[in-house]
Amino acid sequence: MSRPRRRSAAALAYDGKGEGSAPRVVAKGYGLFADMIIQRAQESGLYVHRAPEMVSLLMQVDLDAKIPPELYQAVAELLAWLYRLESGAADGPAPPEAGARSEPAGPISYPLLPSAE
Repeated sequence: MSRPRRRSAAALAYDGKGEGSAPRVVAKGYGLFADMIIQRAQESGLYVHRAPEMVSLLMQVDLDAKIPPELYQAVAELLAWLYRLESGAADGPAPPEAGARSEPAGPISYPLLPSAE
């Protein structure tokens, strides 16, 4: 019998400025901390994306560290889709692992990636 997995969440920040810039993991946690991360994001009007596989990978990245090159493609697709969503041009397909919940994002977007666990 498999043990139920704890709810987890990770938040990314990306300013896109500077050469070699990459999104950073600015918050991550399990259980109550995950709930707090999600709640804070929603209160701030940030986009919430459910992607358990992505969260699992992001939980392995140190806090305030840039994402590893292995995650560039997946995160870039998510950021590109989020940009299209914010600009009103999100008619194309949703990013991989698209979640059921979306909140309007502010002028600077920080995708929040909670697990559904």
